[in-house]
Amino acid sequence: MSSCLKIGFLGGGKMAQAMAKGFISAGLTKSEHIVASDPVDMAKDAFKVRNFMKKYFFYNFFFKSLGCTVFDDNEKVVKNSEIVFLSVKPVIMPSVLAQIRNLSADKLFISIAMGITLQQLEKGLSDKSRVIRVMPNTPMLVKKGASVYVKGSKATSNDAKTTRQLLESVGICEEVPESYLDPVTALSGSGPAYIFVAIEALADGAVKMGLPRELAYKLASQTVLGAGELVYQNINIRHPGQLKDDVSSPAGSTTAGLGFLEKSNFRYALQGAVEAACEQCRKVSSKKD
Repeated sequence: MSSCLKIGFLGGGKMAQAMAKGFISAGLTKSEHIVASDPVDMAKDAFKVRNFMKKYFFYNFFFKSLGCTVFDDNEKVVKNSEIVFLSVKPVIMPSVLAQIRNLSADKLFISIAMGITLQQLEKGLSDKSRVIRVMPNTPMLVKKGASVYVKGSKATSNDAKTTRQLLESVGICEEVPESYLDPVTALSGSGPAYIFVAIEALADGAVKMGLPRELAYKLASQTVLGAGELVYQNINIRHPGQLKDDVSSPAGSTTAGLGFLEKSNFRYALQGAVEAACEQCRKVSSKKD
């Protein structure tokens, strides 16, 4: 895939920024070949200025290397792109599609909008446009993303290959049926937020027991990272429950901790979080049918 690929983002929020940063750092494109539009000044600044306003510390820290072109309207983004990422909020997607419909022929559109189906996207765009739905997640910023994609009716095998190359440059990527997207959104799309809370809680417990805060966060985050890698490398070899048993000695500290988690409905809470998020995705989808 050429590093001169022209990529546009309609919507410059955190996910769009993570993808742009990842594509650039992976060498799949260059900042001068990325364009974006967004009504929010902070999002626009994250794309267009390499070292912008220091008061936006988080964005300055992660996105200071971006130096992309930002337009004030969506039409210019589409005109200057080969691939257009639809990264606006689901509620405004219909109006955005109507705005760019006459410019959308012979373009590849990749949507990351929750609950907006391929049928809705294809209906809103030119009948000559190609559409792929994607569900990424924010860890792609550190090349640890977990993404899936679904081809639209007119998307080609080359479109799928390009999409996969882009997403695999910043993590893992799998092709799935569209019916999987709501559960995937609830699991890997929303999942980082659940894990952030878990890391915070683990660190809080360690601080309560006497560890310094910085050390607690380092150990908690590395523990989650390492545990995840162990599970990933043992898929189809060893069940996560077996890995858990490896850490659990009779009458040991881990066994005591696991007992407390079971008593506190830890498994049920995580399952419930995924179920609640999935139901919310389905509600969004049904409102737009």
